[in-house]
Amino acid sequence: MTLDPDTAPPQLILSDDGKQVHDGGVVKELPDNPKRFTKHINVLTRQSFSSGRFYFEVQVKDKTRWWLGVTRESVSRKDKITSHTPENGFWILYFIKDKLAFSDNPDVRLPVRAELQKVGVFVDYDAGLVSFYDVEARAHIYSATGCTFSEPLYPILSPCSHDGVRNSTPLIISPVNQTD
Repeated sequence: MTLDPDTAPPQLILSDDGKQVHDGGVVKELPDNPKRFTKHINVLTRQSFSSGRFYFEVQVKDKTRWWLGVTRESVSRKDKITSHTPENGFWILYFIKDKLAFSDNPDVRLPVRAELQKVGVFVDYDAGLVSFYDVEARAHIYSATGCTFSEPLYPILSPCSHDGVRNSTPLIISPVNQTD
């Protein structure tokens, strides 16, 4: 799974292999692209899914703010989105200032896990399920059930703003060991 540079706003820096993303703190000049997010600091993967099950892992170690999950293909890339909820096509887990939550209306606050280093995201498209896991602890964090998907879903990541140097560590899509 690799990140799609055509969806990344101008302040995001993607690694050459498409596995890492962070806020570079400088807005670059980029060509206009209908796929590019312009009001939010997030990026999609090149791969989408419209059936079956899929799983990916993202390293969040040393980040002070981040969010990740999946989104519908049709979400607005150009408008300011005030609520990243399932109702608006986002199924995301976020961490901001020691608050871990699933974004919903209202947000579902979750216990903050000490040393949360890697988050696993499992989606069963046909069953309408999105689950988040603490990979290192092999522990379930949260599941959104009864979801209705009617179009392709894309993994979405936001490293959030770099906040000086406090949040400059990249989010990293990790290879998944198929035997675990």
